[in-house]
Amino acid sequence: MKIVKATVLLTAAVSLSGCIMAENLEGTGPFRTGGIGPDKSMDYGINEHHLSTMVAGIWVDPHGCDHWIIDDGVEGYLSPRLTPDGLPVCSGVGLPNTAVGPFKAGTPIADVL
Repeated sequence: MKIVKATVLLTAAVSLSGCIMAENLEGTGPFRTGGIGPDKSMDYGINEHHLSTMVAGIWVDPHGCDHWIIDDGVEGYLSPRLTPDGLPVCSGVGLPNTAVGPFKAGTPIADVL
């Protein structure tokens, strides 16, 4: 019986902590540490700016379809490239699993690996 109670309490604690985390990510709640607001169109990193000013390249997935890619040094952004009716764009601009274009432009932070 003790194991059942412990499991229920642990599950409740984890569930509630997820609610607090979600509130903090949205920029509300009592434990917000600041720095990240509800505006998802802004990059709040070291060189803060609007996402529309970033330069995107194209990453070709293993199936040959395109995805917009931006590498901002510390963080990166990726979204599928779609036609107006929501179908994936598979242009053949590069080989599968490659990235083309100036997707690393616009940031003074170098990638280090």
